[in-house]
Amino acid sequence: MGPEHMRKSITFVTAEDTMIEHTLVAADPFSILTVVAAPAVLTNASSVLALGTNNRLARVADRTHAVTTQLSKAEAGARDREVWAAQLPVLQTRAQLLLRALRCFYWGLGLFASSALISIAGSIVVSYGLPAAFEIAAGIGVVCGASAVTALVCGCVLMIRETQLAIEGLAYEAKSHVS
Repeated sequence: MGPEHMRKSITFVTAEDTMIEHTLVAADPFSILTVVAAPAVLTNASSVLALGTNNRLARVADRTHAVTTQLSKAEAGARDREVWAAQLPVLQTRAQLLLRALRCFYWGLGLFASSALISIAGSIVVSYGLPAAFEIAAGIGVVCGASAVTALVCGCVLMIRETQLAIEGLAYEAKSHVS
């Protein structure tokens, strides 16, 4: 009994352990529920962030319209005209940040939904005795989930920057009206 026999028995035991592991995953409904519920909860979080971002974008659009209206009414060379004109580039930057954040949240939403669907598909293939397909589905699901989290974090960072610009704009406007 040389090393070849040991390799075969080690390979056999590894394959058997893998099959038992996959069978246990299929037999435990809570593990499947957890795999599906996590992306579903994060999908909900992404959609709430997208909704809030859409509302903020609408507010920036409304504010831009109000500023351009006031700018058209202001006389050339008046102090008010300078104050209104200074707000436009900041509003444009805020709108661009919000659009980027919205894209990130939509990417996250799609990737979380994909992750949940792939997790369900992976759980189904286990019942057919296809552990390799399960491992592929699990790997793709993890990549989709990790990419979705990255997109969510990027969107949140953009929202933080937009909020900072909004606060700076409020401070500038308050200061210019007091002066």
